[in-house]
Amino acid sequence: MTVEKAETATRTREYVPSARRLARERHRRARTRRATAVAALSTLVTGAVLFLVVTRSPGWPRTRETFFSAEYAREALPEVVDGLWLNLRLLVVCGAAVLVIGMLLAVARTLRGPVFFPLRALAAAYTDFFRGLPLIICLLLVVFGVPALRLAGVTTDPVLLGGAALTLTYSAYVAEVFRAGIESVHPSQRAAARSLGLSSGQALRFVVLPQAVRRVVPPLLNDLVSLQKDTGLVSIAGAVDAVYAAQIIASKEFNYTPYVVAGLVFVALTIPMTRLTDWVTARMDRQRAQGGTT
Repeated sequence: MTVEKAETATRTREYVPSARRLARERHRRARTRRATAVAALSTLVTGAVLFLVVTRSPGWPRTRETFFSAEYAREALPEVVDGLWLNLRLLVVCGAAVLVIGMLLAVARTLRGPVFFPLRALAAAYTDFFRGLPLIICLLLVVFGVPALRLAGVTTDPVLLGGAALTLTYSAYVAEVFRAGIESVHPSQRAAARSLGLSSGQALRFVVLPQAVRRVVPPLLNDLVSLQKDTGLVSIAGAVDAVYAAQIIASKEFNYTPYVVAGLVFVALTIPMTRLTDWVTARMDRQRAQGGTT
C-alpha cells in the first residue's frame, strides 16, 4: 500500500521545469521577438524606399493619373466585378473538366502491356503537344480556327471555345501531375493488392489512385490557381469577362486604371487559394514526417 501511495503521489506531483529550461525558453522568446522586430523594420524601410523612388520619379504625376485614378477605379469596379462572374464560371467548369481528362490521360499513360501501346502513344503525344504549345496560340487557333471550318452543329460561342482551349492546355499539365503521383506509388502496393485477389483495374482504382491523388493535391491546387488567372485570356475572343470589361472602359478615355482594378481583383481571388495551397502542403508534409500518410 505504501508503494502504491508513493506512485500516486509521484504521478500527481506538478511538473516544475528546471532553471536551465526556463532560461532556454526565455532566450527563444527573446530571439523570436528580435527577429520579428528586425523583419518589421526592414519591411518598413524597404517600403519607404520604394515609395520615395516611385513618387519622386519625374513621370509619377502622369503615371498616377493614367494608372491610379480614383475616379476611373470607381467607374470600372462594378463592371469588372460583373465580368468576373464569367471568369469564376469558367474556372469551375474548366477545372472539373481538366481534372477528369487529366486523370484519364494519366491512367492511359500508365497502362501496362503491349496491347495498350497505341493508347499510351496517343496520350503521350497529346501531353507533349499541348504542354509545348503556348496557351495564347491555342486560344487563337481554337477561337478563330474552329468557326472558320463552318462545321454543322459546332458552336461559335467565344466563351465555350475559349473554355475548350483552356481545358485542352491544362489537361496536359494536370495529366503529368497525376502520372507523377501514380508512378510515385511503390510497385509493392499494386503487387499486394493483386495478391489479395484484386484485378489490375481494381488495384489501380482502390489502392494506387487514392494514394496518388493525396500526394499530388498541392501541385493540383497550384494548377487551379494558374487556371484562375488564365481565364482572363478568353477576352481575346471577345468574351466580356473582367479583363474585357476593363478594356472597354479603358478604351473610352485611354486611361489604364481599369486594368489595374481588374488585376487587383484577380490578385484578391488568387491569394486565398495560394494560402490554401501552402497550408495543405505544410499539413501533408507534417503528416508524412509523422508517418500519417502512405
